[in-house]
Amino acid sequence: MRPPLQNRVTPSGDIVSTPYRGLFTGNRGIIHDPATRTLLNRRWSSKAWITCTCEFRGRRRDVMGTRSWTELFFVDEATAFAAGHRPCFYCRRDDANAFRAAWQRGNDVAHASAPDIDAVLHRERLDRRNKRLHELPMPLHALPDGAMVQAAGESYLIARGRALLWSFEGYRKVQGITNAMLLTPPSALRALAAGYRPVLHPTAVQQTEPSS
Repeated sequence: MRPPLQNRVTPSGDIVSTPYRGLFTGNRGIIHDPATRTLLNRRWSSKAWITCTCEFRGRRRDVMGTRSWTELFFVDEATAFAAGHRPCFYCRRDDANAFRAAWQRGNDVAHASAPDIDAVLHRERLDRRNKRLHELPMPLHALPDGAMVQAAGESYLIARGRALLWSFEGYRKVQGITNAMLLTPPSALRALAAGYRPVLHPTAVQQTEPSS
């Protein structure tokens, strides 16, 4: 059996190899060698970091097999947002338009094109080649659903005011965390606060459902 490719994305934006694929694909441009199906030294070739559906009009792609965009995979949309991606305007037009509308409301912008949003996200997601962390703008429990934070090197999803530990297999409950920093870019966080609802892994829903 062929080992999994190095194209799974963590909330910190790292690209690693794991058998777990996730709910979404996406890309940052062409960052792989199709002859070896391995990543190049660069981790992006475009400021348009997008999140796509894994199925679109029955099309099939040879993953990392051609000189086309490098297929990346995300556990869920919250993970993609944390890494610095946003919905694709081609295969997820309705979601992308909803995100843009919420981004505009949350960031008090009258109109923003996709390149406008990409330019802001690019400043917010990176500190040179590293992931940029941000101070929390509000208490942890007040963060909108879908926000992600980092504490002691681990990533956590905020859902219904609770912090859930992230992994490629999904989420699980944990005790309280301290000294957390924001992973989700601030402008994307404000879009979540303004009403955009990201698609979360089923385990997040299971962990926050009221007990019967």
